[in-house]
Amino acid sequence: MVSAKQLHGTDLVDCARANAKLGIETAAYQCGYGDDINTFARKLRQACEQMNLQVKELSELVTDQDIILEMGTGEIIAPDTSSEL
Repeated sequence: MVSAKQLHGTDLVDCARANAKLGIETAAYQCGYGDDINTFARKLRQACEQMNLQVKELSELVTDQDIILEMGTGEIIAPDTSSEL
């Protein structure tokens, strides 16, 4: 869902992370920056710095956990109930 206003801070980082695989143009648009990629990149860099994230490229926001969740492979092994171990 496209943001009606330009996102900032953690909201911007979350939105950019969710759209990182689609490219910077799409991420900027979804985060409310339209075609203004330069402003989007600058604000995203600032937001990452405030969160102590060392990110140089948008693709670095995609974590290994995101990749594993997207793959959807594997089995969950857990007891049927909390009393069964």
